[in-house]
Amino acid sequence: MPYIPHTAEDVRAMLGRIGAHSTAALFDEIPPGLGVDTLPGVPPALSEMEITRLAMERASRDGRPLNFVGAGAYEHHIPAPVWALATRGEFYSAYTPYQAEASQGTLQVMYEYQSMIAALTGLDASNASLYDGASALAEACLMAVRAHRRSRSARILVPRTVNPVWRRVARAITEGQGLVLEELPWCPQSGTTATEALAAHAGEDITAVVIQQPNFFGQLEDVDALTRQARALGALVIAVANPVALALLKPPGEWGDGGADIACGEAQPLGIPLSSGGPYLGFMATRMEHVRQMPGRIAGRTVDQAGRPGYTLTLQAREQHIRRGKATSNICTNQGLLMTAATIHLSLLGPAGLTRVAEACVARSRELVAALTASAGARTVFAGPRFHEAVLGLEVPVAPVLEALAGQGIVGGWDLTGDYPELGHALLVCATETRTTADIGTYARALESLLDRARAA
Repeated sequence: MPYIPHTAEDVRAMLGRIGAHSTAALFDEIPPGLGVDTLPGVPPALSEMEITRLAMERASRDGRPLNFVGAGAYEHHIPAPVWALATRGEFYSAYTPYQAEASQGTLQVMYEYQSMIAALTGLDASNASLYDGASALAEACLMAVRAHRRSRSARILVPRTVNPVWRRVARAITEGQGLVLEELPWCPQSGTTATEALAAHAGEDITAVVIQQPNFFGQLEDVDALTRQARALGALVIAVANPVALALLKPPGEWGDGGADIACGEAQPLGIPLSSGGPYLGFMATRMEHVRQMPGRIAGRTVDQAGRPGYTLTLQAREQHIRRGKATSNICTNQGLLMTAATIHLSLLGPAGLTRVAEACVARSRELVAALTASAGARTVFAGPRFHEAVLGLEVPVAPVLEALAGQGIVGGWDLTGDYPELGHALLVCATETRTTADIGTYARALESLLDRARAA
């Protein structure tokens, strides 16, 4: 809070009401020996003007680099009204809507958010309470095991084209609960999941198959074929989707002949800024037949005796509401603030606006790849359609190149060497609608210069 409007008289009145003679008396349960009179090493207090200047000076050291990295977190334009509205006191502090009669606004926002996610994914129901895309994938795997009662193996097939960070998080969350996440190979020519990879598991007890669209490389998977193959195995289908890409691509609910059973992903692109690794917002949607296995909070809409609409929490199978052993999850937050921002963002853009953003991302990504591969030293690794990301092969190690680019104020992409060593010197680059032709030109010239110097050396 930047300003606390309590006068000395206000403080005395509050202390008098609770029967305390001083502010220090509020902490009299702390043993005297634990108190300190001075703080060695802490500089003298600064005035408001001085601390504001200090904060601005330190913030300026971060600069404003040109960002060409995606890998699951994306820089998009956020209209000014999004956070002007989301940070209003009615939303900012209305955290837990336990009392439906006193929380109609918060519950309606949750309901509208769920409706939008359900529409984007082509599924029946959504929740409003997942931390991020990585943990959403883990929760989807756990949900699939609960929903697929005929399967006893708890085996989930996860292609290596799924975000490697998300795969590690999902494994860390689920392995203690007996789930087995098995990796599927990918095709080195297309950068997509090999179609024969699923066929190799014919006749086995497979609980679910994960399909990411677009995948971590930015390539578009053949989701129809993979979904049909998963169905042939008797497995459920877990879709991992980018919500912006869903403005252009077939929704998970329409994949194959029957669609995916569960869709999840990261809603950060919907009005949430990039900020030192967070905050994020995971989303999840499912078919009505599985809705009782979906974790987290779900807001429902009804009408009262007079026919007026009303909202309430429903299907509350969380550990805060029922016995821990019967809860579907230990998710203990509804991510209300971020969900509110995403709802406002989607409302402002509308279907046509979100489509324009997605189309601009495709155009910028195509322009970026063309510019970076126009000179010697960089080449496109995979053919085929893509969204956001592209994998480039370099003639030299990626890490020094990214370090040199950072010195010029350019965040040049994601080094794939650690996660996909078989690709060699491979770099994952990304461009959204926020990158201009001038930005792309700046990056292309900087990369060309670095690669020229590397060849000369």
